[in-house]
Amino acid sequence: MTTPDAQRPRAGSDILRTALRRNVGAMAWGTVLMGLYQAGETAFPIALGLIVEHTMRHRDLGALGLSVAALAVIITTVSLSWRFGMRILQKANTTEAHRWRVRVAGAGLQPVARDVDLKSGEVLTIATEDADQTADIIEVVPLLISSLVAVLIAALALGLADLRLGLLVIVGTVGILSVLSVMSKRIGSSTREQQARVARAGAKVADLIIGLRPLHGFGGNHAAFRSYRRVSTDAKQQSVTVARVGGVYAGTALALNAVLAAAVTLTAGWLAFEGRINIGELVMAVGLAQFIMEPLKLFSEMPKYVMIARASAERMALVLTAPPVTTPGRERPAEGADLEVDCVRHGTLRKVRFRVSAGELVAIAAYQPRAAADLAAVLALNVPPDAYEGTVRVGGRDLADLAVEAVRERLLVNPYDGEIFAGTLRSNIDPTGTSRVVPEAVEASMLTDVVALHREGLDHAVRDRGANLSGGQRQRLSLARALAADTDVLVLRDPTTAVDAVTEQLIARGVAELRRGRTTLVITSSPALLDAADRVLVLDDGVVTAEDTHRRLLATDEQYRLAVTR
Repeated sequence: MTTPDAQRPRAGSDILRTALRRNVGAMAWGTVLMGLYQAGETAFPIALGLIVEHTMRHRDLGALGLSVAALAVIITTVSLSWRFGMRILQKANTTEAHRWRVRVAGAGLQPVARDVDLKSGEVLTIATEDADQTADIIEVVPLLISSLVAVLIAALALGLADLRLGLLVIVGTVGILSVLSVMSKRIGSSTREQQARVARAGAKVADLIIGLRPLHGFGGNHAAFRSYRRVSTDAKQQSVTVARVGGVYAGTALALNAVLAAAVTLTAGWLAFEGRINIGELVMAVGLAQFIMEPLKLFSEMPKYVMIARASAERMALVLTAPPVTTPGRERPAEGADLEVDCVRHGTLRKVRFRVSAGELVAIAAYQPRAAADLAAVLALNVPPDAYEGTVRVGGRDLADLAVEAVRERLLVNPYDGEIFAGTLRSNIDPTGTSRVVPEAVEASMLTDVVALHREGLDHAVRDRGANLSGGQRQRLSLARALAADTDVLVLRDPTTAVDAVTEQLIARGVAELRRGRTTLVITSSPALLDAADRVLVLDDGVVTAEDTHRRLLATDEQYRLAVTR
C-alpha cells in the first residue's frame, strides 16, 4: 500500500522546519513589511528629535512644514506596512494550520490504524489547538526579526548621539533575552503537560458522549461525571500552573524592559545635563526609550511562543510519526468473492475454520458474544494479520498479502453499533453519492417507515450520532448503509437486535433477496436471519461445532434450539 509515511515529518523540529520552508515567500514579504513598520516606528522619535533641534536652531517655518510632511510620510508608511504585513502573515498562518489539521485528520483516517497511545479526543485536540499553535511560528519569526530591526535602529541612532547610549541598549537587550530564554524552557515543559492533560479531558468527554445512553440506563452517569471532573481538574490545575509561569515570564519581561527604558532615559538626561548631547538628541533618546518598550516586549515574548509552537509540533509528531500497527501487502484479491477462515486463533477463537463460497449466504450462531466480537474484529482488519494465528483468505488470497484499500473495496464488515453521522438519511446511507441500490437498500433494511414519516424523505436531517432517531432506526440506517455499499463480500454482525420480531422477519427476507448471488456472512442469534441463510455454522467455545440449515439444527441439536429460539 502506498502511504505518505515516507514523506511524513519525523519529529517536532522537522514539522517546524517544514512549516517554515513552505512559507518562506510569505514570511520574506511579511518580514520586509513588518521591518518597515518597525523602522517607521523607530524613525518617529528620531524625526521628532531632529525637528526640535532644527526648530530651536533655525526657527524656519518652511523647514518645520517639511518636517511635519516627513512625519506624515512616516505615519502612512507605518500604517500601510502593518496592515499588509499582518495580512500576509495571518493568511500564511491560517493556511498552514489548515494543512496540519488535514494532515493529522488524514493520519487518523488511514485504512491501517497507527500504533499510537492516544484516544480520539486527544487526536482532535492535536488536530485543532496544536495545529494552530504550531502554525504560529509563521508569524513569530518575521515579528522576531522586525523587532530586532527596531532595536538595532534605536541602538544605532542612540549610538550616533552618544556611544554609551547605543551600547546600553545592546547590552541590556542581550541580558533581557538571556534571562527570558531560560524562563521560556519552563514554559515549554509546562505547556506540553498542559496540552496532554487537556487532550485527555477532551478524550474523556468524547467517551462519555458516546456512552451517554447506556450510562443513563444503569445509573452510571454520576460516577462518569465524577471521573470526568477529576480529569478536568487535573487539566485546570496544570493550566493554572502554565498561567502562573506565563505571568511570571510576562511580568519579568515587562520589568526588565522598563528598567532598560528608564536606564536609557536617565543616562540621556545625565548626558544632556553634562552638555554631551543637545536638546534634540535628548528628545530623541527619551522618545526612543519609550518606543523601545514595544519591540522589546515583542522581542522578549518570542522565545515563549517558539517553545509553545515546538511543544505543539512534538504532540503532532506523536500522531504523524506513529508507525502502522501492521505492514499491509500490495496484492489484490483474485476474481471470485469467497471468504475463508483457516485455523484462526485469536482471543476466544480456537482454530476456527470455515468457508463461505461466492454467492452464498451463511449465518454464524455464536453462543458466546465475545467470540462473535473477536471474529468480526479479525475480518474487519481491526486485528493485524500478524497478531493472530491462522489465515483469512479473500478471493483465495491471504489477507496479510493484500493491499488494505483492495480489501476494503471487496470486503465490508458492518458492526452492530455502526456510527451515525450528522447530515441526512441519504448522506448516511450513501456517503459517496455513488451507490446504485439506495432504494433497494432502504427497502431491504425496512427503513421505509422512517423515510415515509418525513416529507423530506431521504433528505430528512439526522443529528450527530443519530440523536433524533430511535435505537432501532439507527440500527436499520446502519444496515441500509452496509447494503447500499453493494460489496462483493458483506459481513453483518447482529444487524437486528434493536427491532421487533415482525420487522426482523421482513429484514431477513429483504437481505436474502438483495444479497442473492453475493457473498454474505451474518453473525447473529436471530431466528429469522438464521432461517434465511443457506446454512448455519455454530460457534461454541471458540470453534465451529456444527453446520447445517437452521431448521435441521432446530430438529437435531437441543443446545442450538435453546440458544436461538425466543
